[in-house]
Amino acid sequence: MRFVPGTRALRTLEAAGRHLNFTRAADELGLTPAAVSHQIKEIEDQLGVVLFTRTSRSIRLTEAGAALCDASSDAIELLNRAVSRARKLTRGTAQLKVTLDAQFAGKWLMRRVDGFRKLHPDIELRFDISYDVRDFDLDDVDVGIRFGMGKYPGLSADRLFDNMIIPVCSPKLLASGPPLRVPRDLFNHTLVHIEWSQQGVTWPNWRMWMAAAGVDDFDDSRSIVFTSSSDAVQAAIDGSAVALADFAMVANDLSEGRLVRPFDLGIRVSREFAYFLVYPKATADDPRIVAFREWILEEAAQTQT
Repeated sequence: MRFVPGTRALRTLEAAGRHLNFTRAADELGLTPAAVSHQIKEIEDQLGVVLFTRTSRSIRLTEAGAALCDASSDAIELLNRAVSRARKLTRGTAQLKVTLDAQFAGKWLMRRVDGFRKLHPDIELRFDISYDVRDFDLDDVDVGIRFGMGKYPGLSADRLFDNMIIPVCSPKLLASGPPLRVPRDLFNHTLVHIEWSQQGVTWPNWRMWMAAAGVDDFDDSRSIVFTSSSDAVQAAIDGSAVALADFAMVANDLSEGRLVRPFDLGIRVSREFAYFLVYPKATADDPRIVAFREWILEEAAQTQT
């Protein structure tokens, strides 16, 4: 019987061939460089071929090594796809697994899922909360919510709502802090926003909002930049700042009185960017996905209104 490396050996070979460095491959795999080197040597001995040429300073793939590394990568991906399909089959057709980021989950979706469960008690929602973009072929997920341009090969993408960036603050700050009657009054407050840009589009900041409000001498060094919009919104809820926030993400806080809008002026994010519901085109007719799509689009329309 001809020798074929096992899955662990294939992963070691693929990582070593990709990094061309046994130490980096070992870090990725949770092994020692010596263990990686030993595994590669064992494969070479069993196959009777040299996969890497080694010098004191570097390693490189031989022609045979490159061919086997490519095949290892293909085999691992094929196995991962099979595992994903197996997991979906095992959990059955009653579950729908949704992948989304923590902000969208906490500020929008989780506040509404009880409505979906009442409409569809036969569908059990499961959530994968992550900022990582999942692969529907490799990961155990059915639908996702992504912020982007909605152009994903092989996927259907339904726009949920446009992003309107508005100033918000705590009602306590509005009642007892320095008055907020005109935009220039904001100079007397701590102002917070997030910093984000992609493909030439910049998320609205206080300098942009002030310009839209007709204030042309705003010093943006006086504003505080957060990496997370959730942190910026929390600072506003705590009463320590006025934040620029995405209307959809603070709609509940506004309706429940945790936040107020001191000014009506808002700035739209480029229409190219939005939150999208995404799912494979191949499974678009799945009754679970159809039910979730119809429900979330209706909820999004209500939020926009």
